[in-house]
Amino acid sequence: MRPIFVALLLTLALMSHAQVWASEELPPLKIQQLTDSVYLHISHKVVDGFGLVDSNGLVVLMGSEAYIVDTPWSTQDTETLLQWINAQGFTLKGVVSTHFHEDRTAGIEYLNANAIPTYASARTNKILQRQGRPLAANTFNKDKFSLVKAHIEVFYPGAGHAQDNVVVWLPEQKLLFGGCLIRANAATSLGNTSDAVLSAWSASVEELQSRYADAKLVVPGHGDVGDVSLLEHTRVLATVGRAVNK
Repeated sequence: MRPIFVALLLTLALMSHAQVWASEELPPLKIQQLTDSVYLHISHKVVDGFGLVDSNGLVVLMGSEAYIVDTPWSTQDTETLLQWINAQGFTLKGVVSTHFHEDRTAGIEYLNANAIPTYASARTNKILQRQGRPLAANTFNKDKFSLVKAHIEVFYPGAGHAQDNVVVWLPEQKLLFGGCLIRANAATSLGNTSDAVLSAWSASVEELQSRYADAKLVVPGHGDVGDVSLLEHTRVLATVGRAVNK
């Protein structure tokens, strides 16, 4: 079979697969408990070139209050997540987005409209503004920011998946939310690198390895939750990616 014909068949198959998902409802928002006070929310979207993709975020509970790390991938799922939080008897006090892509920020407009405090770095808001998209209502300029002091810490290790990617550290649980800077163990590539800074990615991960060596849980932006070994896995992928793209 000729290579051109094979490529055409593969292209048609991928298009057909995407059309099937586009014509059907996406999987509903999933909410899974990680610790006594932390939940994982998982939303989905069909992405060109990748098919159906899941996206991770967190709900962190403290007393009667709740905080979200990264909005779900749609307004509808963001609304569903807020309804779930309210149904559990918690009040949503703040939402932080770890970079500008829609799998982190799609719910900002809905949250702003409902007077929920939204947070993002100045880097992230600058990119959102340039793209004509809704901005987080609150910004932070420093590389370290406390959403809730001693409970929810935000840190900018340097560029990687995007120029503005930050991570979130929950010291009580020793849980690191790496977002899209960190890849799941099953990942064999860096995924979407359209806005990546490949030259800096591995060094940024090394910064996390130094700072959060005692992490017990590490949550990547996509895929299964793992342990601190996800950092080394990502560093290796980033090192290879940098070498290939030189």
